[in-house]
Amino acid sequence: MFNQMKTRYFLIAATALLIIASCKVSQHYSRPSVNAANLYRDSSATDTNSIAALPWRSLFADTVLQNLIQEGINNNLNLKTAILKIAEANATLKEAKAAYFPTLSAGATVTKAKSSQAAQSFPAGLGIDLNTTTYQADLSASWTLNVWGQLSSLKRQAIAQFLESDASKRAVQTALVASIANDYYTLLSYDQQLAITQQTVKNDIQDVETNKSLLKADVVTGAAVVQSEANRYAAEITMPDLEANIRATENALSILLGRGPGPIKRLTMAEQIPVETLNAGVSTLLLKNRPDIQQSEFAFMAAFENTNVAHSYFYPTLTITAEGGLSTLQLKDLFNNSIFYNLVGGLTQPIFNQGQNKARYRIAKAQQLEAFNTYQQSILTAGQQVANDLFSYKQAIKKAGLRKKELDALEKSVDYTKQLLTYSSATNYTDVLTSEQNLLAAQLAGVNDKLQQLQAIVNLYTDLGGGWK
Repeated sequence: MFNQMKTRYFLIAATALLIIASCKVSQHYSRPSVNAANLYRDSSATDTNSIAALPWRSLFADTVLQNLIQEGINNNLNLKTAILKIAEANATLKEAKAAYFPTLSAGATVTKAKSSQAAQSFPAGLGIDLNTTTYQADLSASWTLNVWGQLSSLKRQAIAQFLESDASKRAVQTALVASIANDYYTLLSYDQQLAITQQTVKNDIQDVETNKSLLKADVVTGAAVVQSEANRYAAEITMPDLEANIRATENALSILLGRGPGPIKRLTMAEQIPVETLNAGVSTLLLKNRPDIQQSEFAFMAAFENTNVAHSYFYPTLTITAEGGLSTLQLKDLFNNSIFYNLVGGLTQPIFNQGQNKARYRIAKAQQLEAFNTYQQSILTAGQQVANDLFSYKQAIKKAGLRKKELDALEKSVDYTKQLLTYSSATNYTDVLTSEQNLLAAQLAGVNDKLQQLQAIVNLYTDLGGGWK
């Protein structure tokens, strides 16, 4: 009895020591301290509300665009691949969880053996049968104990990789929503530029006819007629490029939607009403809303747990194996007093592979630091993007106001110079030509101004972390 008590106390003490030692082997993860405040530059935002919290259907009022985005989410091949990555990570996680449990296998064998009488040193004439047949059915189990937390670290690493793949999928969806919206708005801008150019060509054709009439009345010279024709062709020659841009953008948008190149149903640029209130929120919200930042943090978490795993290789592995079953020389006696079993506990301590273990640990530590730097860089990059988007949106608003004044002045300039050309000799057709060219350039630039405003909203929304909810 005394010896049994001593053995029990020894096992308890040994277990306690192993538990205490294992706590020092595996470190517990905690979110690293990073500075995510005041990343937006010139922004005094203190509101915790952000447009990133809006579902994308609430941001885009154009129902045609809404349908295109939904089609892209349903069919885009890159997004489907990202979803498959989640399934792969989930399978890896299940595999890591299964490592906690013993492995169990069953087997049945029939062994025929023949021994040499000379090898057995039996005297001649004993008549011993040296041919034997053994029948055996057995179960075997093996269990590696999670003494140093290696299995726990592997499980946490698999969880981090699963969350990383989920964040990656959300980042792909965010980029997809932005790409579809930006391509859609680009397509509308080309449509409007083409419409403006077509109307300009019509006006130029009318100008040619007007100048021919004025030539007959000796109001203008033949040079004016030739200049008006050249002006008409100068405008018309830009139309094939615009049509090519429309076709290329339609094809690119079709690929995003997961369909073959083809026409895209759409509204007009004039029907697009930009959102007036853009709440960026405080920059610390990026850690919550940006899926790519979350992806970087989960990658760092996985690298952290990989360091724990590498550290555990310095310590012994405790494995318990058990085997039991039935064994007999006669098949009919298999279930009659033929039971056998064995139980083995093994402790394996690495000795001659310390160099390999040290190298593995140094690599894991370096990879952990690399992942942390990537995590920090993703936060700084996100702040830069939002700062650029906020400024771009403000500048687009400012340009829109100035452009309207410019267009008003240029339209008056075209009217005045045409009237002067008809009723006064104080001007010539070169003045008319210059004013018309300036008006066309300003009209096309005005389309780009609105495109900049719409795309700044899209980019700000996605860079704040919207588009995936």
